[in-house]
Amino acid sequence: MSLPWSADWGPALVAATCAVLVAVAGGVATRTDAWYRRLRVPAWKPPDWAFGPVWACIFVLTATSGVVAWGSDPADRLALALVFAVNGVLNIAWSVLFFRFRRPDWALADVVLLWVSVLAVMLVAGRSGPTAAFLNLPYLTWVSIAACLNLRIVQLNPRASFA
Repeated sequence: MSLPWSADWGPALVAATCAVLVAVAGGVATRTDAWYRRLRVPAWKPPDWAFGPVWACIFVLTATSGVVAWGSDPADRLALALVFAVNGVLNIAWSVLFFRFRRPDWALADVVLLWVSVLAVMLVAGRSGPTAAFLNLPYLTWVSIAACLNLRIVQLNPRASFA
């Protein structure tokens, strides 16, 4: 028997677990080693310390969006799970390509796909209402900034520095 004030925490726990897994995988792939510190970056690049808190907020908002959208129309759940899965893979892949493979040029191609996948998350989640879509606006904004930063890093660093 369910009490009137009780809630089904399953979707929230799944969303939180997925967000943590994507965050941890991306974090493990991220190395700010000597190679990274040698890269020429634009003056407007956010400080390294800002990336963690910004990503933490984005993951909370995006997971919340997923929970809000999940509780809406069950017919949209497969599409919702699919766009979130693709987004998570592309998110992790960017860190692997940029930091592990040391290929900002390949990461630039990935960040374009990541941006499109955030838009897809917004569109699919937005079927449940504007709140689920708007919760992802900071994510879209941050990936837009990351794409511009990634492009400038590719432009400022000759291909030889990627090895």
